[in-house]
Parts: sequence; C-alpha cells; structure tokens
Amino acid sequence: MRTIEWFGFVLGALSAAGKVIIKKPGESAEFSCGESSPSSLVWNHGNNRMIKIEKSGMRRKGLGYNERTRLSGSKLIVSSVREEDSGRYTCEVDERSEEHTLLVVSVSASPSGDLPVGSAAQLQCQVAGLNPGSTVQWTRSNGGPHSDSTVQLKSVASSDAGIWHCKFSHNGETHSVSLEITVKENAPPTPAPLPSQNSKDDREPTHPDSTSGVTKPPPYVLLLGLSWWVWVAVGVGCLVVILLMVLVCVLCKRIKRRKRKMQKMKQLKPKHYCQCNRPTAAARPQQGRRREKPPGLALQPLLKE
Repeated sequence: MRTIEWFGFVLGALSAAGKVIIKKPGESAEFSCGESSPSSLVWNHGNNRMIKIEKSGMRRKGLGYNERTRLSGSKLIVSSVREEDSGRYTCEVDERSEEHTLLVVSVSASPSGDLPVGSAAQLQCQVAGLNPGSTVQWTRSNGGPHSDSTVQLKSVASSDAGIWHCKFSHNGETHSVSLEITVKENAPPTPAPLPSQNSKDDREPTHPDSTSGVTKPPPYVLLLGLSWWVWVAVGVGCLVVILLMVLVCVLCKRIKRRKRKMQKMKQLKPKHYCQCNRPTAAARPQQGRRREKPPGLALQPLLKE
C-alpha cells in the first residue's frame, strides 16, 4: 500500500514539475493546466497573483494580468513575450498544481546583416529566467565552444559563416538556440575598361608617365574629361553672351534718355495759333425791316394874346 502511495506521489511530483518553455522576444507562449473547463483556477507568476476563477464563476485579476495575457479555458496565453515575462508560472486547478518555466532567449549579431570579411563583430546571447549558477556559451559546427555569452570577432573570416548555437543549462537539462551568420566576401576591384581605338581621344598626343610607365594624355589635352577645344568653345560662347547683354543694356538706357528729352521739349514749346489783323466789317442791316422815321419836333404851346 505504501509503495502505491509513494509511486503516486512521484508521478504527482513529475506532473507538477511541468516543462520548460523557450521563446524569443515577440513570440507567444502557452501554458496548459489540467482540464479545459475546471471548476476553480488560479494562475501565479512567481509570487504575483495573475488571475483567480472561483467556483461561483467570479474572476479576480491581479497585477500580473495585463492586455497581453488571456485565458483559453484553463490555458494561459501570453503574447509578445518580453524579458520581464520570464520565470516560474504556477497553476492551481481543482486542488492540484502544475508548474512551468518560461525562458526568454535573445540572440543577436552586431552589426546585423551580412558581415564583411575583416570587419569587427559581436555575438550576444541573453537568457532571462535561468536559475542562478547556470552557464551560457556559444558553439559552432566547425569550431569549438566559447566560454562566454558574448563573442568578440575582431576580424571576421570566411570560416565564421554558418550556424552558431547558444547553449545553456536549466535544472540539469541543456537547451540551445541557433543563429545564422552570413559573411560577405570583398568584391575584387574591377579593371578599367580599355579605350576604344576609334575614339577621338586616342588620336590626341600622349606622353609616358615617368613613375609607372603608363602613357597618359598631356594636361593641356584633357581637363575634367573634356578636350581643350571644348573649353575654348565654351569660353567664346560665354563672351558673346556677355557682350550681347551689355549691348542691350546700353540701348535701353539710350532709348530712355531720348524719351525723357522729347517730353521736356514738348513741355517748353508754346502753342501758337494763326491770327489775322484786318478791320472788322460793318454789320449789315437786317433785311425785311422798315426804317424808323426820326422823331418829329416837339410841339410848343401857343402864346396867348
């Protein structure tokens, strides 16, 4: 009887130990807990109460329950995990308990992307939620292990390309997260194109370089990739444009001066009209009217005797 009880206790302890869940930042983590629809349920993150469902169906949320956490039956789902989400998760359902451990692993290479040959790089592996004293180290398929969670590559070589593994131990078990490193070879310098035999520049006079023995055109032939006659044409064109602009300015000034002079002359010159110095003619008598007789003498009164 005692043997059966001890065997049941061992099975309960193994089931209560749960499992280790390894996630990268931004992924989702799921924690199962017994039946899908239990009568009572409690989820704890470390020593913090996340949520409690009583037999009456009432839910009580704690500080550890946020907008990234939700329940699906008795399963706890944490989306977009962060480093602070790592640690121990305990589930109490129908007087039974289960325990899970969330480890958040971040592996990265700095700089990111393809690493040029000969450049410096750094590999980092950070594991949140490990027990104290756990070891973290880098290994690669074509090389030995490194005894640190950070690897400094002072000069990247072609042999550094491949899959790197970040290994760590937890509760006596070894876990690993991989990172692929890509090395970019330096492109060989491209040779300069050979000059064409039919080009005009080849017919220009050249002189050999005393240091390298390579024939180069004299400095008066090419300047900024153009021949001397091109620069001469450009200079003559610029001179013609400047002379035309000066001529236009002089003509405009002369026209303005002439207009002002004509206006002044119009203002000073008086206006004369034609006048005739002849005596005025007598007014003609009006026709159709009778001449008036001169008034007669006034009658004087008769003298009395």
